[in-house]
Amino acid sequence: MSNHRLEFRRLELRDLNAIEEIERASYPTPWSRSMFAGELAKPSSLSVGAFHPEGGELLGYLIISRYVDAWHVMNVAVDPDHRGRGVGTMLLERLFELTADDARRGYTLEVRVSNATAIRLYERLGFRARGVRRGYYTDNREDALIMWKDPLASAPT
Repeated sequence: MSNHRLEFRRLELRDLNAIEEIERASYPTPWSRSMFAGELAKPSSLSVGAFHPEGGELLGYLIISRYVDAWHVMNVAVDPDHRGRGVGTMLLERLFELTADDARRGYTLEVRVSNATAIRLYERLGFRARGVRRGYYTDNREDALIMWKDPLASAPT
């Protein structure tokens, strides 16, 4: 699925049902509806959905929070039926576009140490492992890999 075939827009409350469906299919400890609603309402958060251009259904989403020194990727998920087609990559590339004028902040995220597919995706996009949070995931006490990507504009513009 190439870039021009997907539509990207900010997530809205009317997307919550679709978000919840993907979230439940993606994670053993899914976020609650109210957690998503809270992030959508937060001025310091960005939420982007990837939508099918014809049917308009949600294929994946990304939620990111702005901190002092970094954009923190809070949640990213792709519909199980559409995985492996570049949707996650396109969402993250879209995020880099949206935040490109914010040259000072890097990007950070946590990922399960066992999630090799996601780790490879993040590495391809320039994230590097910088540490481990022990027992980060509540469902099985799995460790999280902390990954960082340096600010896009290291050189003055």
